[in-house]
Amino acid sequence: MYTSIYTEQIPTLLEQLANTTEMRRLSDIGMHCGCEYAKFPLYERASTPYNRLIHSIGVSNIVWHFTHDIKQAIAGLFHDIATPVFAHTIDFLQGDHLKQESTEDKTLLFIENSREITDLLKKHHICVEDASDYHKYPIADNDTPMLSADRLEYTIGNGFCVYNMELETLNGIYKDLTIAKNEHGTEELVFRSIDAAKKFTEISLRNSNFFVSDEDRFAMQYLADIVGFAVVKGVLAPSDLYLTESDVIKKLYKDKQLSIMWKSYSEISAVATSIEKSENRYSVNVSAKKRYINPLVLVNNTPTRLTDLDIGIRDQIQTFLNMDFNKWIFPV
Repeated sequence: MYTSIYTEQIPTLLEQLANTTEMRRLSDIGMHCGCEYAKFPLYERASTPYNRLIHSIGVSNIVWHFTHDIKQAIAGLFHDIATPVFAHTIDFLQGDHLKQESTEDKTLLFIENSREITDLLKKHHICVEDASDYHKYPIADNDTPMLSADRLEYTIGNGFCVYNMELETLNGIYKDLTIAKNEHGTEELVFRSIDAAKKFTEISLRNSNFFVSDEDRFAMQYLADIVGFAVVKGVLAPSDLYLTESDVIKKLYKDKQLSIMWKSYSEISAVATSIEKSENRYSVNVSAKKRYINPLVLVNNTPTRLTDLDIGIRDQIQTFLNMDFNKWIFPV
């Protein structure tokens, strides 16, 4: 697995925590918010399944590698523990798709309700509060467009699992990183060379564009509507959103109407757009959270944002930020 590049040694406690029931559930929660169940070419070409457990372990290993702080590494491991089925698609259902924070509000509850986890933390004299909020550790998480372990992991993860990039290339990017103080006086992952920073940012921009693509926005809203209808109809209870994706799909198949809707969703391979809404077909007009990364590069030992060093990257990021989502999307 590509995550082997992140660190040479993993503390036993991290391995034990990753093997708890609550964390193992994430092996059946995909990284692409249910979009991978459709037949879009990007996902059809993907070579390796990519789920929230792989991502969470990766984040934890990255944090451990750079900090050797077990509390920070555990917080990184747990950052997605409360992720519901289809992940950020549920943010669309809850009207939080522009911030995508609603799926994080049960993190502490998941940890506190797990006897396996709390026993392990207690045994190692670690407070739940120190391990339940990765936002307070800047290497694990920080504000856009800074580089954190979370953003680093899903960039490398997509590079390997979705874009089929060579592990040697990704390893070269990863090995170029170090830690330095950014312009805000906080620690951040920083590239030593502009070449590695540009290679990384090119992958990141590819992610940025596909996270907000017409295909992804349509799929997430369509799937959110299916899940919402299933809840209203009583086929799914709100608590079912914290089962596995396989469990929920089985429940949808037990209802004739929802079975048809799911099959229709899973056959979508392309979408088209129009300025006007069609009254004769299902279509959506939905915006999206614009995720991007503008990493730091050490220039004469001074951390400098890549956009201040490379006009091409700056223009690509600006083009992304200028994207207009005011159009109707429908399947073809």
